[in-house]
Formats: sequence, structure tokens, C-alpha cells
Amino acid sequence: MSERMEDSDAEKDENEPKVYLPGRPLKKGELLVHDPSAYLMLHEAQTGAPCLSFDIIPDGDGNNRTEFPLSVYLVGGTQAETPNGNSIIVMKVSNLVKTFKEDDDSESSDESDSDDENFIAKLPKMETALIRHQGTTNRIRTTVANGRLLAAIWSELGRVTVIDLKQQLLTIADPSLRPVKKRKKKKGVGEPIDPLQVFTGHADEGYGLDWSSVSKGVLASGDCKSNIFVWLPVETGWNISSSPLSGHTDSVEDLQWSPNEPNVLASCSVDRTIRIWDTREHGSRACKLTVKDAHKSDINVITWNRREPFIISGGDDGFLNIWDLRNFETNNPVAILKHHSKSVTTVEWSPHESSIFASGGEDDQIGLWDLAVERDDDPNMDPQLKGLPPQLLFIHQGQHDIKELHWHDQVPGLVISTANSGFNFFKTISV
Repeated sequence: MSERMEDSDAEKDENEPKVYLPGRPLKKGELLVHDPSAYLMLHEAQTGAPCLSFDIIPDGDGNNRTEFPLSVYLVGGTQAETPNGNSIIVMKVSNLVKTFKEDDDSESSDESDSDDENFIAKLPKMETALIRHQGTTNRIRTTVANGRLLAAIWSELGRVTVIDLKQQLLTIADPSLRPVKKRKKKKGVGEPIDPLQVFTGHADEGYGLDWSSVSKGVLASGDCKSNIFVWLPVETGWNISSSPLSGHTDSVEDLQWSPNEPNVLASCSVDRTIRIWDTREHGSRACKLTVKDAHKSDINVITWNRREPFIISGGDDGFLNIWDLRNFETNNPVAILKHHSKSVTTVEWSPHESSIFASGGEDDQIGLWDLAVERDDDPNMDPQLKGLPPQLLFIHQGQHDIKELHWHDQVPGLVISTANSGFNFFKTISV
């Protein structure tokens, strides 16, 4: 977590904290600790079985929130040891307090003791409502459409389910509404609910899943057999075409609707291509633009900039490639960034700054990037920092096997990430 090194040998003079760059082996006596002055806020939480996919639920607490403590709402799907042990978890995480203290903040001994006594009261609090779900969750995404809070869930069992989370959201907002638990429970975790729709037309399980932000209620799902289905809302649910979008030759790993055009969809695949689709067409005719060999290996994730015609892709090769849709088919990214030493598993543009994005990977790192930054010719720069891309603002560590991250639309600078080791909630001094 923006790690620094501290020497545990008190007899040495060189015991001042130093910047630690991931990948460098620790010397004898060196310890890694995070630098608290680099974070405005840093908290962690666990949910029992890890939620390796999650989404942020919009709330009514207002936009552009900067005051602490913060409250956020999430929904995640678990990866339990047995299919019957899984659930969808709707979460309210509150009391996310500011953890950064100004240098001139002075505390008396009595104040320090009082802080220690009240430490538990300062910890974040989590309220949860569990929904029974068969199989682990590959990916979960939410939207608000027609006054309903909808979640789409890709299950390892090869089906996509849409549910309404309204009752669970009310329950965690007001715990007094929680139903009385029955003495006898069926196998599984959480309460059963009736889904709005279940789609079993995919030939295999999948990971690609995204709601359109332009056409509310429109959904796209992609599977490991290369097919993409578009869901169009109708009065009784969703109409799903029997003819999928076809063109990929391997697993569809991620999908992103255009933030501006209602019928434009982007996809990436294990086949190393990125494709742009016009969903008014069917089958192979829908594919309008293709970048071949966009990465040296599998492409795992993409993110579409809300304000600029840019898409970022991240792959197993550890590269982050930035593509300009205005010259997309030239097969030449406008920027190539390399810092991750293993597969990139998550990437997302900031909703508040068009040049800023975050990425995470199997190297247990989250990077915060700003494409507007240029390198300064500073002769006094730390030599080990010269090898870093100048656009890399911040490195967050401390989680293991990072899977997803999201920026909070309503809280500028707040990043929430999930990994096998649990959730992190952080705001840095850099963004």
C-alpha cells in the first residue's frame, strides 16, 4: 500500500523510511509498512468467502462528496468452496473515517489515550443482506432502470440471472426491516428470491457483462465460447436475440457499452482482438471495427473513457494499451504503458478526471495513472524512480490476487478494490 521500507535494526544509522518499488527483494532486517501520509483514507473489510466481482450501488447521499466519514453501498458475489455455499451480498459500509493526520496535528497524551480507547468505534461498519445463489459469481454488474435497482450475475454454472435488489437495499439502510430468521433453513446462504429473468442460452459460462448507461435496462453478456448476446428490455422482462454477435474466435473476457452511443459496444477476447459492434445488426455483420493482435496474449479487460474517444485494454502480457477510436483500425495504440509484472485483471477510467485511470493485476498492485503527466528533467530524482512510467502517480499494495476495482461515481478519488484477501477502500493524496 504505497509501501515503504523500515530497518528493524536500531543500531544502524540508515533507518529512515525509504521508498519501496515492487519487485525488489527485501534485505535482511527490512520490513514493509504502508505510508499513512500517502492516503487520505485507507480501510479494509472481509466478507467471509471472497467476493471476486462486485459493483458500486448509487445512493441518495449526494454527489461530489468530500466530507468524512463516508458511507458506500456495494453488491458482490461470493466464491465459496461449495456451489451451495454461495450468495449475493448487498453491503452498506459506513464510518469510513479519514485516516490521514496533518503534520501539525498535535495530540496530548490524554487525547492519544482517548483515541486508543475509541479505536473500535472508529472502525468501519458493515451491514449485509444475503441472497441465495447457486454457483460462484464470475461477474456482477448493477444498474438503475425504471425505478428498480437491478443486478446481472454471471454464474459459473453457465447462466445469467437478473434480480431486483430493492428489498435488500432497504434492509441494510434500515436494519429494523430485516425479516425474522426461520429456524429451519434450506441448504445455501441467504434468503431465496425470485429472479426477474434467467438466461440459459449461452453455450458455456462467461465473464463479459455490462449494462448500458445510455439505454437504461439494455444488457450485454459474453461467454467463453466467443458469443455475445444483447438483452433488450420489454414489458415482461428482456428480449434476447437468438442470433448472438459473432466474430471472436475465443472467450469474450470483457464488454463495455459506449458511454455516448446507444447501440455501440466494445469487446475484448482471448483471441487478442478488440472489436466494436453496432448492436442494431446481427451475427457477424454487427462487427464494424477490429484491432487484431492488440496484445501479445489474452486481453482480459477494457474500459471506455466517458469524455474522450479512448479505450484502455489490459492483458496477460502486463501491458496497458490506450486506443484512439478515431484511428482504431491502424492497430497502433496511442500509448503503451508497462509496469505490471503479471496479468492485468482490472482497469477503469476515473469518472471525474478524463486523463486518470486505475489498473490492478496479479502482481498484487494497483496503479493510479495520469496520462497528462510528463517527465520532469530533475537531476536529483531518485535513480530507481527513473525506470517508472512518468504517468504512474501511485502504487497501492497490500491485497493478494487483485480481481476488480471501481471508482465511486459520487465520491471523487475513492477507489474500492477486491481480492482474495478482501476489500480495500482508499483515497490517496495523489488523486
